[in-house]
Amino acid sequence: MNTKITLLCSLLFAVAVQAQKMEFEGEKALEIRQKTTCNSLEEGKPVYGMWEGRIYSRVQGEKDRHLFNVVGINVRQCDCVEDPVRGKGFRSVGREIMMYLDPETNEILDTWKNPWTDQMVDVVHVANDPVSMRGYVYEKDEDGKVTARTSFRKYGDVAVTSYEIPLFYNNPLSGDYQKYVGGTYHAMEIFNTYYKAEELTNSKIRDLSQSNISWSRISQWLPWMEMGSRPGWIIANATGESILDKDGIWDRIEVILNDRYPIYFNPPERDDKRPNETSWTVFKKFLADKEESMKEDKRE
Repeated sequence: MNTKITLLCSLLFAVAVQAQKMEFEGEKALEIRQKTTCNSLEEGKPVYGMWEGRIYSRVQGEKDRHLFNVVGINVRQCDCVEDPVRGKGFRSVGREIMMYLDPETNEILDTWKNPWTDQMVDVVHVANDPVSMRGYVYEKDEDGKVTARTSFRKYGDVAVTSYEIPLFYNNPLSGDYQKYVGGTYHAMEIFNTYYKAEELTNSKIRDLSQSNISWSRISQWLPWMEMGSRPGWIIANATGESILDKDGIWDRIEVILNDRYPIYFNPPERDDKRPNETSWTVFKKFLADKEESMKEDKRE
């Protein structure tokens, strides 16, 4: 048994040391970052990032539940600028949807029976417009010092970028005293994306032909689930790809866009300055619209 464990550890170590960490700075780093963000060095070229996966619940003392399947798309483009001091820069502007599906039939859910409360609730799908970078990423800072840096792990011909994004901010549905009573939104996004290393590092290659993503998310309950202060988390896990060819949009997503969200076939304008939307801000607007609709029904 010990021999097997030693052999396994040796094999894992042998695989691990084959990974080569690649690090870049300045204009080259900026170029690679733009490619990983928008799949292209060409300004204004739409990229379609699509994914599919599952969402589970995790509650202390009970088995995890497979709550939903999901399918989604993010459409974005890069806006490029150049500053006399800071050098080249870019920013992505985009919008995205994600649909919650029945875990057995894979059909879109517009209502859902909460298994903890036995209540039927309206499903508010992700339809966030925009989802953009807040500011431009430049080669240098205001003093002309190089600040653009990036790195990835290289396994043979494959380049892998890996990011964990901790989220902790005041919930848009909360009141003015969250510092004292809580009410912050707590989550983590995890992205691992895979590219052809040569395409990523070769400046002569302007577009990426391959970009495959693994995305996971650990977060609190979705607001439309109406879980209140019940303890628990949801865990999402999905895989997908980003493409530059609009004709390559998955059939299922194309139907959803045509039927429900045609504007999401295209990214926002490059100079779009609107604040980003989240599931929380969209749900807040959904509630406001629902309340207004109820008032109108009463007036009639």
